[in-house]
Amino acid sequence: MKLVSWNVNGLRAVQTKGFEAYLHQSGADIFCLQETKLQEQQLSVDTGPYHAYYAFAERKGYSGVALYSLVEPLAVECGIGSDLDSEGRTVTAEFDDFYVVSCYTPNSQEALARLSLRMRWDDEFRAYVTALKEHKGVIICGDLNVAHKPIDLKNPKANERNAGYSIEERDKFSALLDEGFIDTFRLLYPDREEAYSWWSYRFKARERNIGWRIDYWLVSEDLKDRVADSTIEADVVGSDHVPVTLYLNR
Repeated sequence: MKLVSWNVNGLRAVQTKGFEAYLHQSGADIFCLQETKLQEQQLSVDTGPYHAYYAFAERKGYSGVALYSLVEPLAVECGIGSDLDSEGRTVTAEFDDFYVVSCYTPNSQEALARLSLRMRWDDEFRAYVTALKEHKGVIICGDLNVAHKPIDLKNPKANERNAGYSIEERDKFSALLDEGFIDTFRLLYPDREEAYSWWSYRFKARERNIGWRIDYWLVSEDLKDRVADSTIEADVVGSDHVPVTLYLNR
């Protein structure tokens, strides 16, 4: 089966750039979005055969995630039981043999102004998905707002105290992996360099491939042997992020 995740940086904006055609031509069984940046009354997406689920931020034009599935889930939950659920950061869908969690992790912001909040979120999210894992397999996708290793961004030394590459954020991501989750891209491509999913809009960063890999598909250990491929769709335009895709054997 095929699962796609994309931080669209504004669903209404990307709709004007061919999003619906991409969705329907993708062949995805499950398609997850982050940074939808809209409210329920602003929805106008033709999701066709997909069952569609959204978590909206209380603040207008901010955050928000979605999950589209061809198969109707057994259950859907928005949030993880955190006060940050008001920012619309997760949708979890339960299927017969696994959960899928679409997640938009808080950004620590300039000068790491929101780092302490981010650290609390990382702890709460890790506890949430670890608890899910006690019941069945867990698949996590989305913009997790961290480049884990030096190989995952163009200029690691220059970014060591910047949001998305601080030692604190990287340590929290390591702690998530230590709970039995696997970065599927690095599972298959441990040494692949210059493989990025996000580029700043400044300084022609995408043109020069000065990027970061901060969008992920993670799976719990029990699903490891079902991972067929994990790819970055670097040619897709419409956002400052590109889709990332997981192929899972049924």
